[in-house]
Amino acid sequence: MPYLTSAGGRLSATGADRLGLGVPGYAHPLLARAEWAGLTRPGTPLHWAVLNVANGPGARPDPHCLEAAGRLGNAGVRVLGHLDLAYGERSFGEIVAEAHDYVDWYRVGGFYLDRCPATGSDLTDVRLTTATLEVVSGGGHIVLGHGTHPHPGYAGVADQLVTFSGPWDRYRWSQAAEWTADHPPERFVHLVHGVPRTHLDEAMRIARWQGAGTIFFTDRRERTGDGAGDRTGEHNPFETLPGYWDEIVSRVGPGVLE
Repeated sequence: MPYLTSAGGRLSATGADRLGLGVPGYAHPLLARAEWAGLTRPGTPLHWAVLNVANGPGARPDPHCLEAAGRLGNAGVRVLGHLDLAYGERSFGEIVAEAHDYVDWYRVGGFYLDRCPATGSDLTDVRLTTATLEVVSGGGHIVLGHGTHPHPGYAGVADQLVTFSGPWDRYRWSQAAEWTADHPPERFVHLVHGVPRTHLDEAMRIARWQGAGTIFFTDRRERTGDGAGDRTGEHNPFETLPGYWDEIVSRVGPGVLE
């Protein structure tokens, strides 16, 4: 299996078996009440949850999102505001303005930078953005949503990097970039959709061998819609609760809230 060749003993060396969950963004609390409520259950091994009000913080405070974020914060869950970098196409000022709204309205503890550039040529701009966001959030947690292995320099500008985001049929044959072996598992995130329940153990083994400390696996599948989903016109497979949520919570282990 290809994924076994890229980690070179990392499992035992780094303790990558201590996985935790990162929730990349459920649907609006009005549409996903069970999902948001489940995140506050004691013992859930949750590292963070992303709040995406309306492809960003929205034009004004949303009372339902305020309530959901408040409950998570009171339960000790780190809430991250969703910011879309559009692979470097959005302006710095627009991103920072949205970040201020997230902090002022929802008291987020950091940010998830979706569609983050991954090339070396964009590194300087992303470094400026993350440094500014750390100030805005008072030293909050920053996750870069590359979805693939970026230039190694990105490891020095954020707390975590999403080095895989995609379907199970690609994940099961994926490999970790060699440079990731120089960093501990808590620096990397894997988000995988379309994982059958019968392959859940295999998916967790891949994450451990590749040195990912934060995961989100779901049996939901991505499907192209009529534009009613996110800004790409696709329905997000991560916005609803996995059919095996209780099972994956149990397998990952006891609560490791940070």
